[in-house]
Amino acid sequence: MYPGPSDPDLGTFVAQVERALAARGHEIALAVLDSRSGGKMRYSALARRAVRTARAFRPDVVYAHFLVPAGLIAALSSRAPLVVTAHGQDVRNVGDLPGLRAATRFVVGRAASVIAVSDYLRRELEARVPSARGKTEVIDSGVDLERFPVQPPRPKSSAGPAFLCVGGLTERKNVVRLAEAFALVGKGSLTFVGEGPFRSRLEGRPGVELLGSVPYDRIPSLLAASDVLCQPSLVEPFGQALLEAMACGRPTSRPPVGGPPEFVPPEAGVLVDPTDVRGLADAMCAAARLPRPNAAARTAAERHDARIQAERIEAVLERAAGSARS
Repeated sequence: MYPGPSDPDLGTFVAQVERALAARGHEIALAVLDSRSGGKMRYSALARRAVRTARAFRPDVVYAHFLVPAGLIAALSSRAPLVVTAHGQDVRNVGDLPGLRAATRFVVGRAASVIAVSDYLRRELEARVPSARGKTEVIDSGVDLERFPVQPPRPKSSAGPAFLCVGGLTERKNVVRLAEAFALVGKGSLTFVGEGPFRSRLEGRPGVELLGSVPYDRIPSLLAASDVLCQPSLVEPFGQALLEAMACGRPTSRPPVGGPPEFVPPEAGVLVDPTDVRGLADAMCAAARLPRPNAAARTAAERHDARIQAERIEAVLERAAGSARS
C-alpha cells in the first residue's frame, strides 16, 4: 500500500515511515501497490515488481507491511533478512481464510523481526501464531507533527458541535451506529471521510455529510473544522486517525478495545461501548465538552512522533541486516 495518483489516501502511514527512514540517510527502493484497482491480480503484479526490484537493488534488508500477502511476497522475492509490520487485518485473517495460517507462520518464521503497531495486536498475533513470541516488537507508524499541527478551536456555532469520522464506511468501523447516535444528539453536524459498502445506509440523513475519499493533505483542515473526531470501531488494531486528531489538539470518542486505550488518555478521549447507540451519543456530547485545543491530546500524540518511531524501526532493520553480515 502506497499513495498513488488515483488513490492518494492509500497507505499514507507506509509512505510516512518510508520518508522518515529516507530522511535518516537510508537508500530505499520501492515495490508497492499505489492503486486499489486490479483485484486479486494486483498481487501478481506486486510479486513481479518485488522480484525485479530485489534483483536490481540487492537490499541489505527487506521491509514489508502486512504479513500476507505482502510479507509472503517479500519473503519469497529475496534472500535478504526480512522485517515485516503487522497492521491488523492481516492478523485477524489468520485462521479465518484457508491457507492463511500456514502462510503467516511461514512469514513469521522467515522474518528476523516482526513489528506490531500496538500491544493489543502483538497479543493477538502471538495467540494465533505462537512462533511470533520473542521476535515481535511494538512500534506504530507515528504521526507527522508538522503535517498535523495544533489547530485553533472552531468558531462556536449555535448549530451545535461538528463531529468528524475518518475511515472506511464498513461494518467494523461501526458507522451506521454512529449515525444513529448522532440523530440522538439532535444538533450539529457529522461528516464522514472515506468510502465503503455502507455508504447507502448513511445517505440522506439530516446533518450527515459524506465526503468520500479525500486527499490526505485535506485531513488537517477537516480536523481544524471539527470539534470531535469519532472513532466508534468495533475493534481498532491501532487507530491512526485518532492519533492524527490528537496531534491537532482535537478530543475524541474511542472504543475500549484494540490499540486506542494504549495511547488515548481520559483527558483527551471519552471511552464508549461501540455497540451502545445511546452511549455513543452521550460520549459524543461529553467529548464536545472537552477543551479545544486539547493539550493532553497533543502531549500524548507527541510521544508518537513519526521521527521517533522511524528511529526505532531503523534499529530493528539495522539489527536484522547486521545479523546477516555477522
